Amino acid sequence: MVATDPTTGGGMFTATNAENRRVVPEDVRGRPTMKVVYVVLESQYQSSMTAAVKRINAGSDNMAVECVGYLLEELRSDDAFEQFKKDVEDANIFIGSLIFVQELAEKVVEVVKPRRNDLDAVLIFPSMPEVMRLNKVGSFTMKNLGQSKSVISDFMKKKKQDDGSSFEEGMLKLLRTLPKVLKFLPSDKAADARTFMMSFQYWLGGSPENLESLLVMIGQDYAAPIKEAMIGKDKVVAVDPVLLPDKAIWHPVAPDVVFESNSKYFDWYNNEFCPDAGIDPKTAPTIGLVLQKSHINTKDDTHYVSLISELESRGARVVSIYSGGLDFSGPVEEYFYDETGNAIVDTVINLTGFALVGGPASQDHKKAAQVLKKLNRPYMCAVPLVFQSFEEWQASELGLHPIQVALQVSLPEIDGAIEPIIFAGREGATGRSVPLADRVNLLADRSMKWANLRTKPTAEKKIAITIFSFPPDKGNVGTAAYLDVFNSIKAVLGQLKSEGYDIGDAPDSKEEIMEAVLNDPEARISSPELNVAYRMSTDEYYDLTPYATDLEENWGPAPGNLNSDGQNLVIYGKKFGNVFIGVQPSFGYEGDPMRLLFAKSASPHHGFAAYYTYLEKIFQADAVLHFGTHGSLEFMPGKQVGMSGTCYPDRLIGSLPSAYLYAANNPSEATIAKRRSYSATVSYLTPPAENAGLYKGLKELKELISSYQGLRENEARGPAIVNSIVSTAWTVNLDKDIDDLPALETYDAKNDSAERRDDIVGKVYSQIMQIESRLLPCGLHTVGVPPTAEEAVATLVNIAQLDRPEDDIESLPRVIAASVGRDINEIYRGNNIGVLEDVDLAAKIVDASRAAVKALVDESTDSSGRVKEVKSLFDEAGSFFGGIMGQKKPYIQAIIDSGFPNVDEARLVNLVGYIEFCLKQIIANNELGGIMELLNGEFLMPAPGGDPIRNPDVLPTGRNMHALDPSSIPTQAAVDVSDGVVRKLLEKLADDNGGAYPESIAFTLWGTDNIKTYGESLAQVLALVGVRPVSDSLGRVNKVELIPLEKLGRPRIDVVVSCSGVFRDLFINQMNLMDRGIKLAAEADEPIEQNFIRKHALEQAEELGVSLREAAARVFSNSAGSYSANVGLAIENGGWEDESQLQEQFLTRKGFAFNADKPGMMEQQAELFKSALKTVDVTFQNLDSSEISITDVSHYYDSDPTKVVAGLRDDKKKPMSLMADTTTANAQVRTLSETVRLDARTKLLNPKFYEGMLSTGYEGVREIQKRLRNTMGWSATAGEVDNFVFEDANSVFIDDEEMQKRLLDTNPNAFRDMVTTFLEANGRGYWDTSDENIERLQELYAEVEDRIEGV
Repeated sequence: MVATDPTTGGGMFTATNAENRRVVPEDVRGRPTMKVVYVVLESQYQSSMTAAVKRINAGSDNMAVECVGYLLEELRSDDAFEQFKKDVEDANIFIGSLIFVQELAEKVVEVVKPRRNDLDAVLIFPSMPEVMRLNKVGSFTMKNLGQSKSVISDFMKKKKQDDGSSFEEGMLKLLRTLPKVLKFLPSDKAADARTFMMSFQYWLGGSPENLESLLVMIGQDYAAPIKEAMIGKDKVVAVDPVLLPDKAIWHPVAPDVVFESNSKYFDWYNNEFCPDAGIDPKTAPTIGLVLQKSHINTKDDTHYVSLISELESRGARVVSIYSGGLDFSGPVEEYFYDETGNAIVDTVINLTGFALVGGPASQDHKKAAQVLKKLNRPYMCAVPLVFQSFEEWQASELGLHPIQVALQVSLPEIDGAIEPIIFAGREGATGRSVPLADRVNLLADRSMKWANLRTKPTAEKKIAITIFSFPPDKGNVGTAAYLDVFNSIKAVLGQLKSEGYDIGDAPDSKEEIMEAVLNDPEARISSPELNVAYRMSTDEYYDLTPYATDLEENWGPAPGNLNSDGQNLVIYGKKFGNVFIGVQPSFGYEGDPMRLLFAKSASPHHGFAAYYTYLEKIFQADAVLHFGTHGSLEFMPGKQVGMSGTCYPDRLIGSLPSAYLYAANNPSEATIAKRRSYSATVSYLTPPAENAGLYKGLKELKELISSYQGLRENEARGPAIVNSIVSTAWTVNLDKDIDDLPALETYDAKNDSAERRDDIVGKVYSQIMQIESRLLPCGLHTVGVPPTAEEAVATLVNIAQLDRPEDDIESLPRVIAASVGRDINEIYRGNNIGVLEDVDLAAKIVDASRAAVKALVDESTDSSGRVKEVKSLFDEAGSFFGGIMGQKKPYIQAIIDSGFPNVDEARLVNLVGYIEFCLKQIIANNELGGIMELLNGEFLMPAPGGDPIRNPDVLPTGRNMHALDPSSIPTQAAVDVSDGVVRKLLEKLADDNGGAYPESIAFTLWGTDNIKTYGESLAQVLALVGVRPVSDSLGRVNKVELIPLEKLGRPRIDVVVSCSGVFRDLFINQMNLMDRGIKLAAEADEPIEQNFIRKHALEQAEELGVSLREAAARVFSNSAGSYSANVGLAIENGGWEDESQLQEQFLTRKGFAFNADKPGMMEQQAELFKSALKTVDVTFQNLDSSEISITDVSHYYDSDPTKVVAGLRDDKKKPMSLMADTTTANAQVRTLSETVRLDARTKLLNPKFYEGMLSTGYEGVREIQKRLRNTMGWSATAGEVDNFVFEDANSVFIDDEEMQKRLLDTNPNAFRDMVTTFLEANGRGYWDTSDENIERLQELYAEVEDRIEGV
């Protein structure tokens, strides 16, 4: 069997070799020799260490040194780890620094701890606590670090409390106050502690001279062979460490090494350096650089010198600062301002790649963001390659190493950093940093462009607003999730004008702006073309687009037939003064079945490239504003993170600063835009979610139920009402949702018992309440318009229904339920199975919650129905006098009036304070302000993205959205919730299957869902397999352990995990976690009837002729740089022949396996993917947010493998399809067909939804058509759409002539798509309807075509 350690294998991207760092004395000359082994995170110490050892071997009479060094990441490789063990076995001294990766820290401890007593000294500089505890210098140890009292640990704790500093900062401060501390120690201990602290100073000094002093001092005092040989000889007197100041300004050609004040620096720089360099200090932009001191100490600074030279050659001034520790906020505050307190920099680039405060260890993002906002300049965080050589990065499809992505991309983003551009690599042999010339040039260009936004006169600035058209069609121009695009553009144009931008003769109405871009918003013209802003000849195109010939492999020579008139490439859009509103071309392969099948996505087409060439080189935009979620730029082929010059997002965006309006509820794709297209994001609010309500027969049913409750004891009237309820339930197709709904023809309630009648009514009522209370985002959002008071109530009711134990907040429904002696979870359980009393009580609690929140908001609502200022109900004098007079607070009175007189006011205090805070956040809209801050070259405050109901910190919008620290998930709370969902899922499946558990479940994981829920669905996968995530001493989750079968109490369930391309980009470390957990289960020596993973992996290993470990691959996604199965694209654009094509696309595009043993790549493993899928009994997805449901977007069915599995299974049986719905506190598991019906009833067929959409005009028709098309998508991939859904939709939108006319007049192109969808659903066998309906649709199609063509 293969080795069971899941972390071993070919080093993660890292193919460098410790032998390059091995130094053996050429001639010992009879001197005693000590062997030193060191492990470091980064390689800049390599050259200094090598030089120091060579100097000792050449010049010392007392000792010789053998030395070997390892980069931390190399220890993943089996061979390197074995060699490391051997080296430590006969070492005298071990040195470690910055060991902050948990699983590698464990490997270091595993090897060094057993040898610690035999080693002469162990020196560990800032690292994880368990590694720090290995320290040993004579009697000085840190073995109680973090566990018990000691002078040093007390000092460290006090420092942390005083100023929030990290461990390393504490150690630096300890160095400065060393004499005071040493007074308290016994003299021998003081000497050893002094040696340790001196060693740390030498290490921080980093130069060959400092490291030579370190080795000589430790050698003669502690290394046994040398110590003995030194008896009676004079020791070398330790020279003081040659140290640079802790913080200063550095310049490579300055006469002084560093400057400790910026007045001295600028005195030299402006008066001596700039004149010689041809820089005008008065007009030059100033770029601030943040550097890592260790690179200056070790003189490993070529990459810094290179960027400084490039910036200065472009006419910029540069001020480069460093810090001795990992908190760079001090030097920023000290050196980036002049004496009068004005900022002197125009752009800041952090070249360390680390968070501004705390580096890789522990961060203070809040402090960092405050420091950066005060400075208020664009803040870029560029990344030096640490764990890969330049060649390894260049060859890797994934790009930047996952550990580096977590430490040096994700964490700086939480500070508000933008543009993670790789600017330096390292040389394999020497470990020295080398600048990457084209990346350094790009970084210099882009930082200058951001500076230009601050300094250029507003009236001269050119802004390109880019809108999207998806799927490409005239009826779809201006697509963006939940955004009223043209109304929002009108708002942005108004704001630009008010701030002095030249918007020419831009119209000030939505319709006229649409008219200008579309030519005619009614599209009553013979040509489907939009307004042409520019025709680019092919000569001009090839001349201005350096990579144009690379596109010919996929698209042939320009101009091609996309965005072209046959001769020229065509740019669509309209110019108003210095503002251009342009339409981004689409991918180009939407309707081409062959291209959709390619496992890897094609390059952009010539028209797409021409569009961005036009923006940068011809229109000469100063910035581009991408308008809404989302376009195609960030999803073009290239590396996942850490773009190279051949990656298409990098080539397309060039040097253009990009601001990107992104929906606040979609942080995952926003993060892709930030990392791959270098965009600073501005979040916008999604429309508030309201209850779906009831209509037609559903409304009638609720009224009948209400009548029944009043007359249920009446033996004459009661049964008659039940008969009407049963009849109406059949009419509205609730028989599909209620298994035992009585048969219409034979049932008579008067022959039934009262209990049975209650049971029937309770089940119908439960269904009705599910539909009525379903959350529904209403209408579309306009940028800069905060919600009305009524809309705020809808959001706050949803916020109030969740328990928040971490904030000591009970949910409103829980407190109301407790007032009648009930537990809310019990009521939910009764409600879900249709217990009439519980359904009724749950409905009353919902009404009482809404009334209470409305009363709270009413206190702050003005006469226009908006909330301008939030009045607190706690600090008003009126509430004091009201209390004296015996008056109840309005929200308490509302609950009492709703029938709950005993509600406990004290239990609601925390919740009410929280709701008031949330109301302030909801109305504090900064969307237009946020856009302008970026366009004016300022720092935009960071904010998390996600679901504002689960995490109100997402509000206010208008901030630079980030995801989360990927190593923080799944959280313990997410694990607890997911355990509950898995329990419900397995109970439901066992009940439906005679008590037997499913053997295998196909799972889909999404990036945004896991950000919003902090990893709930990820935790579900681990729970099914029977492994638990384990967090390290810094709270990061990067380990898993098996739960013993006896504790699990059920078999381990096999899983086949299909990760979205976005999940793969954001959470590659979590894919590693899952793969290791699944392989751990596969290799566990357990009976196969209790371990289905092992059972299937053994069968597959035999079938495919591979090892058990290889056969246990279960974590799949797209190839790096590709996204989606293209099933959604095919269905949206009609580019598919039959279902087999869709299934083939899914298998080809999603069949790339992640392997923790060689995690630098996604390997195509289609046969393994098919082999795993054919054992699947159940397909499963999660719905976690009311804003995005299964017919709102194509993503859900794009990744649904239901029919794929049916085709692969030996028995051809379709697996059961389930959805977990955690959109409310009452989490439920439903079948896919139940979920589709619920979605159709609450959206597509619901007047509240479609009238809300139609009120926004042109965009609204498109939104309705999108829901219809996505519903058909579920027919294609899962066959789970009932016939009545299409039939009822046809009645609503086609049979009703008035509705037909409204749709046709508002957006004829989108209406034509709707007619096409109905015809296609019928033609493909998904909708069985009358010939009369089909004839009407065919006639209508011809009529709409004529209308569009202007006949």
